[in-house]
Amino acid sequence: MSGIFRPVTLPLRVSRFTATSCVGEGNDALRAALHERRGGLVRDGFAESDLDTWLGPVANADTERIDGELAPFDCRNNRLARIGLAADGFLDDARDAVRRHGAHRVGVILGTSTGGVLETELAYRRRLPSGALPPGFDYSATHSPYSVVEYVRALTGARGPSTAVSSACSSSAKVFASAARLIATGLIDAAIVGGVDSLCQTTLYGFNSLELLSSDPCRPYDPDRNGISISEGAAFALLERWPGRPDDDAIALVGYGESSDAHHMSSPHPEGLGAQIAMRAALTSAGLDAGDIDYINLHGTATPSNDAAEGLAVSAVFGATPCSSTKGATGHTLGAAGALEAVISILALRHHEMPAGINSKRVDPALNVHYLLENRAAEMRYVLSNSFGFGGTNCSLIFANVAGVSDLLRARDQEAP
Repeated sequence: MSGIFRPVTLPLRVSRFTATSCVGEGNDALRAALHERRGGLVRDGFAESDLDTWLGPVANADTERIDGELAPFDCRNNRLARIGLAADGFLDDARDAVRRHGAHRVGVILGTSTGGVLETELAYRRRLPSGALPPGFDYSATHSPYSVVEYVRALTGARGPSTAVSSACSSSAKVFASAARLIATGLIDAAIVGGVDSLCQTTLYGFNSLELLSSDPCRPYDPDRNGISISEGAAFALLERWPGRPDDDAIALVGYGESSDAHHMSSPHPEGLGAQIAMRAALTSAGLDAGDIDYINLHGTATPSNDAAEGLAVSAVFGATPCSSTKGATGHTLGAAGALEAVISILALRHHEMPAGINSKRVDPALNVHYLLENRAAEMRYVLSNSFGFGGTNCSLIFANVAGVSDLLRARDQEAP
């Protein structure tokens, strides 16, 4: 273990967490899908699009409606947020945290890439003869990336510092780092973090124009990989200070690392230099060495260039550490991917199982990583999760179980003067 820099607030307890995606609502559905190695991707049939690709829609996102005094927030993205908040009793737990800490001591930091763009797309279809958007369209309550934050604040009662992070596919990983810094400053005592991203035509046809969509369910790290499968999801976590007497199954955020290499608008640095910086920074902030990490949840989008760049970066930093991408099961949930895969990493720690990638038949030998094609039962202390976005916005998170946290705190005490 190394001891160069450690944020004073770490570890932070992940007191509650939940994830909803195309494989189902809540943690049990997600864990079952990963354990059984099955995915939720379906042939594209979304909103009259005619693309030859597979998508991951969430059931009920079309039929749910937000009504009453919160009706102005009604859009697919916020409906998805409500579905996600209801899973695993997370909304009740978040409200309880607000009561315990005080409304102004709980922040809300959420990631999204498109917010409620779909609502604007639908509004343009209903334009008036003058060209004006239809009455009742509310940009700030639907389209705006901050809309989902405001909606979650309204549901939970949290009134602390709040923000939306929109840094492409790293968005809802970076919220964990943002929350840790807010807690470190003393502005808040707890944070509701997560990510929500929903399907829309802008995303589908945008990625199609970049020739990044796969005509098959995506197969990360396979030599025949040919693109991503776009999906949607909602995942949330409650971060609080680490207790003096944690439960046996407690999980903590112990490290984070961020970088912005700005190599290209849509292509990663070919050697994954920004990814390496983020992963090394996460190790440093946790006080860990590369050999301490037991499993890596890869960003693994299944595009040729992304997997190649991440594979080179992971090989350079970690060598043969077991790793996999779970996007074959859930699809790529874009701005929600960081939070969704943080939950997957937590479930791996808690249930002692490294999830294998699915759909991939073999591992590209050029990538030189220890990629899992079968689930592996294993005792783990530290898991790293990668999220890398367009423009070189990179974030890596490290989670630990009680044994891992105890080792870190013991090492910290020994190093104290």
